[in-house]
Amino acid sequence: MGYDKGPSLAGARLEDADFANARLHAPNFEGAKITDAILEGADLSGAIRGLRVNGVEVAPLVMAELERLFPERVKLRATEPEGLVEAWTMIEGIWERTVARARTLPEASLFERVDDEWSFVETLRHLIMATDCWLRRMVKGIDRPYHPWGLSGSWLSDPVSWGLDPDAAPFLDEVLAVRRGRMDEVRQTIVDVTPQELERVCVPPSTPGHPNSPHTVLECLHVILDEEWEHHRYAVRDLMTLEPR
Repeated sequence: MGYDKGPSLAGARLEDADFANARLHAPNFEGAKITDAILEGADLSGAIRGLRVNGVEVAPLVMAELERLFPERVKLRATEPEGLVEAWTMIEGIWERTVARARTLPEASLFERVDDEWSFVETLRHLIMATDCWLRRMVKGIDRPYHPWGLSGSWLSDPVSWGLDPDAAPFLDEVLAVRRGRMDEVRQTIVDVTPQELERVCVPPSTPGHPNSPHTVLECLHVILDEEWEHHRYAVRDLMTLEPR
């Protein structure tokens, strides 16, 4: 299906390995055990579930702090149609304000990567693909759901098989037009959804794409909301670096 996991250290034991100032992008630490580590000044981000630090499970602590800093984040966990509409309205609002903020910069800045992370435009392209994965492929069951400008992570070694164009270089306004269409699709789906529909199990098509296992409609919408929230945080973080330049 075009997945490339990169070099594997599965099952390895590393003694006194020096990762000072190293950068690990998309590593898989599932089930890993790190002992006697020095994590001074380390910065971790990603899907944190079941992680224990000095015997303490940290995911609930991280979640509590995030929701203290961003009280509106609790809306992402809505389980009924009305709450999902409220959550999506919030997502639309924060992105509208952030896009307006980004437009005050020279457009070239919005194609610039900060700390080798996705640029602002690349982030928007990734969210197009995330919507295509979880709404169009899963909830709507479209065989070929992907817009060619969608952007995947480095784990996808054969994006062409999905219908993506790895050489695409669209302008900001072109990306925003596609993005607006995808966001409208999400809004219409959420507005129309019923409690019964939220429980429906979506089975993905057999065509190349992600995901490849069944999920309920509610699970799919939660992934979309989480993707929108997290990548918005990254976008704002990077704008704060670009603006002084």
